Amino acid sequence: MTLLDAAREVRERAYAPYSKFKVGAAVRGVSGRIYAGCNVENVAYPEGTCAEAGAIALMVASGETELVEVAVMADSPTPVPPCGGCRQKLAEFGRADTPVLLATVRGAELATTIGELLPGRFDISHLSGTE
Repeated sequence: MTLLDAAREVRERAYAPYSKFKVGAAVRGVSGRIYAGCNVENVAYPEGTCAEAGAIALMVASGETELVEVAVMADSPTPVPPCGGCRQKLAEFGRADTPVLLATVRGAELATTIGELLPGRFDISHLSGTE
């Protein structure tokens, strides 16, 4: 199974009764294992979970803390990038040159990287010298 196949498959299980906007995401850990997540909405909108966050949580819960590839799929006219919070989450566990494939269910794709999605990212280097 490819990373994009995993994102496509998990997208079908998204819980999106309010927006009807299902998103699937998959990340590949440094081990090569694929971790997938889908968006999970809540009637109190800010309390939902993004697909990317779910995939990362599964990766960490499985014992990995480094991702080497990302795929995100949604039913949209154009590929949908991760929200700002998820861009920071991806940056926490991936490098700036980590490939990210954004795709639609109709086959449109956009290849990018974590660094292109989040230039000037906040990282551990910003914490040095703090007391």
